[in-house]
Amino acid sequence: MACQRVKQDLFFRGICLCFWAGFCASPLIFAANFEVGMTSLRLKSLMVAVFSVLAGVLWASEAPAADGHAEPKKKFNASEVIFGHVLNGHEFHFMDIDGHPISIPLPIILYSPERGWTSFMSSNFEHGHKTHNGYAMLNEHSIEEMHLDPKAFSVGDIVAVNEKGHHEATVKVYDLSMTRNVVQMLIALILFVWIMLKVAGRYKKGEGVRTAPSGMQGMLEPVITFVRDEVARPNLGHKAEKYLPYLLTVFFFILINNIFGLIPGSANVTGNIAFTAVLGLISFAVILFSSNSHYWGHIFNPPGVPLGVKFILVPVEFLSVFIKPFALIIRLFANMVAGHIIIICLISLIFIFGELSVYAGWGASPLAIGFTVFIYMIEVLVAFLQAFIFTMLTAVFIGQAFEGEHHDEAHAAHH
Repeated sequence: MACQRVKQDLFFRGICLCFWAGFCASPLIFAANFEVGMTSLRLKSLMVAVFSVLAGVLWASEAPAADGHAEPKKKFNASEVIFGHVLNGHEFHFMDIDGHPISIPLPIILYSPERGWTSFMSSNFEHGHKTHNGYAMLNEHSIEEMHLDPKAFSVGDIVAVNEKGHHEATVKVYDLSMTRNVVQMLIALILFVWIMLKVAGRYKKGEGVRTAPSGMQGMLEPVITFVRDEVARPNLGHKAEKYLPYLLTVFFFILINNIFGLIPGSANVTGNIAFTAVLGLISFAVILFSSNSHYWGHIFNPPGVPLGVKFILVPVEFLSVFIKPFALIIRLFANMVAGHIIIICLISLIFIFGELSVYAGWGASPLAIGFTVFIYMIEVLVAFLQAFIFTMLTAVFIGQAFEGEHHDEAHAAHH
């Protein structure tokens, strides 16, 4: 078992090194000295590849036990590793060293009508191996042991148990804990507000107004100008200044959470459907409150359309009102979670082939690591691209909600 824990430790370290290699290499795309940047990139990629090849070989080989017999090894479960990194959790888990997990526990806050309020740290569960204060965190083993329905309960759920450790179905539990998605989102929000207040304070002092912007101002001002000139004004016309604060908030909030999700050991907040659903619903509310009679008239009574066609067109147009925010929700969620899954799948190939043969593990490592670094660099681009697309589509949908005013304004300007 000690050998198995060492192998798992190497696996997670390999993932972290791959992430950091891509994270450190991505800014080299924009380096002034491209030759120096490419040399550094090759060196970092080579270091990651060598380490991961070593990890793959160690995983593939069986360490002899004290009695000289090979210790039976646990089969590598790729799906468990993938979903363990992608889904939400009650701690920030980084790696295991000699069977001891290196993680940051988070507070557990529970309410039960039968037992009242309870709060403690997630480390008391010991990753689902122990119960605490009459509660247990489920894992695959406990779900099977308690004979729970896998469709109703999932890994990470907290349930009430009795003194014997059996599930008490009569006790309702409401989990109000600070999960890693919530904590990371709050950290990103605090950082975002701090940066913006700091930049705003410089402008109040006259820095960047009478002189050229520098530091954080110089980095943010082109982005803000781009969102204003290329997103807000073309789609919102004379109302661009009214909606610009909301568009900038959406853009930077998504961007900073996307970037945080690329840091090893962090949570993939924008890859959580609840997060994107709230953003989509907020945009949906803004779109509805921005609509006018002309907008709804085109939906329920489209002009110039024969009566027979209206029976088909009106339901389609009405459904499009709800499809627009749904498209925002799914697009951001799918793109951000897909990149993380692809990266972990590529790393998992090393250990899948390593179980077949030591040489297969050696052979798969360079190719898997090469593609991992490549996908990670693309993920950095996708982090910016998805923030831009969400903001752009939101501006387009808001502009469509009062498109009649655009037509009137263009008609008056023409005459």
